[in-house]
Amino acid sequence: MARPRTFDEERALDAAMRAFWANGYEATSTQDLCEATGLGRSSIYNTFTSKHDLFRRALARYIDLMSVPQAEILEDAGRSGMERIRALFTRIVDTEYEYREDDGTSIGCLTVNTVVELARRDPEAAALIERDLDIRLGLLRVALDAGRRDGTITNRRDADALARFVNATIGGMRVSAQAGADRATLESIADTALDALRP
Repeated sequence: MARPRTFDEERALDAAMRAFWANGYEATSTQDLCEATGLGRSSIYNTFTSKHDLFRRALARYIDLMSVPQAEILEDAGRSGMERIRALFTRIVDTEYEYREDDGTSIGCLTVNTVVELARRDPEAAALIERDLDIRLGLLRVALDAGRRDGTITNRRDADALARFVNATIGGMRVSAQAGADRATLESIADTALDALRP
């Protein structure tokens, strides 16, 4: 008869997610994961099979954690299209200060970090990120189309191009925060992007 697990798997997954988020996949050792989760090696491997499987599950959890509140913002029919994009940028800036290292530096975005570190050589991670990107671009198009209809977004480029522009701006904000940009700098980047949507 199998022994019941004596730990909270979701809590362990959150701890592993944080370790991968802060350090990256390659730099996070099994020992780091043991220390982060409070589990022994055998518990980690019995539950998650491998470091890669644990990473895949942690990345999927991160995507869910970040995507749900962003989707709620972008689908909020009570706001104009421009207000939705502005609120999204505000959410991005706020999360850069919500999730920080102990020394106050930004740990950025796990998906952006994974694109840079792994996406070209890890098909599973690339597939998760591609699926997340497709959903995010779709949500951005919804908000941008709403802005076109309500007159708050006047840029005549097609919604797909504008969605990719907004997404790239967010990625740049995440990287800038990791490089030490302060809140005022991130807000200035966001304001410049918003100006570009209504030339």
